[in-house]
Formats: sequence, C-alpha cells, structure tokens
Amino acid sequence: MLTLAFDTATSVATAALVRDDELLGERVSRDAGLGRADLTGLAVGTGPGSFTGLRLGLAAARGLAFALDLPAAGVSTLDALAAGAPGALPMIDAGRREVFAAGPVVVSPQELEFELGTVCVGDGAVRYRTILEERGAEVPPDDDERHLVHARFHVQLARDFGPAEAIEPLYLRVPDAEAKR
Repeated sequence: MLTLAFDTATSVATAALVRDDELLGERVSRDAGLGRADLTGLAVGTGPGSFTGLRLGLAAARGLAFALDLPAAGVSTLDALAAGAPGALPMIDAGRREVFAAGPVVVSPQELEFELGTVCVGDGAVRYRTILEERGAEVPPDDDERHLVHARFHVQLARDFGPAEAIEPLYLRVPDAEAKR
C-alpha cells in the first residue's frame, strides 16, 4: 500500500510518503522558524494530467487556501516541467498511448512534431523513449532529474494570485469515464 500522509494542525507542517512500512520520503516545514501563518500564497499545478490527480490537487489547494485565507495561482504542469529543463520539449504520459506536450496538445508520440536532436523530458518521454529516439529525439536517462516536475518551478512561474476557486484545471480531452459512455 502506498500512502501519503500530512498534518497541518500545528505550526510545523509535515508530509510523508510510505510504501507498506517503508518511509520513501518525509518533509517537515520548520525551515527558519517559519510557520503556516507566514504563508502568503499557494501555487498549484493545473495540468494537463490525470483527471483524478488534477481534481485532487486543486481540491487540496482550495481547501488550504480557504482554511488559511490565502490567495493561490495555477501553473501549467508542462510549463513547470519545461522550467526544469530549459530548451527541452516537456511531455507527460497521457495514457491511451498518447502524451500531453507543449502547445498544449495531446497526441500519440508518433504524431508529435519536433526537430531532430530535440531533448524530450518528462514521464511521457521516458515511457515512449524508443519511439522518440527512433524519430531523432534525445531522451535523458530515466533517473535524470529533468524528468520530474519540481514544485519549486511552480513557485517561480506563479502569477496572478487570487481566489483558489477561480483556478481551473487544464483538460485536453474528456475524462476516461466520460469517453467510455
């Protein structure tokens, strides 16, 4: 079982990710004595990405913004991924044998347009490495940090802070549940 746990009841917020009984990572917010009362805003990824993941992330951001009376800003997940790999083509695995890529677009990796030698990053690039490399792209090793979306880039890119409920997810297609109807 993979479990995400977090606690924001005290002035020190904590979050942990645990698989079965193994701690995979933990973060405690006692940096420089800052507490949640010192927060002045929230930044949240707006996708594109999984429908459920986006809805959960936005709901959490809206709940925290409401509880802490904070403004929030939405940031494209593709933009944040690109910020961690300047000059690279960011792509997120979209399922259904497709990727979300800069544009933003949702296409099969065979249909994605890019120049020879383009560096492709993100979990979509890792998943479709063989196809992309056959088409002339360069994909860094699977464990390369450029494949990860780092929240610090959301902060750098965040603009237009306002009510969290005004932030909308970036959907490029209908959810799987609706597509099956």
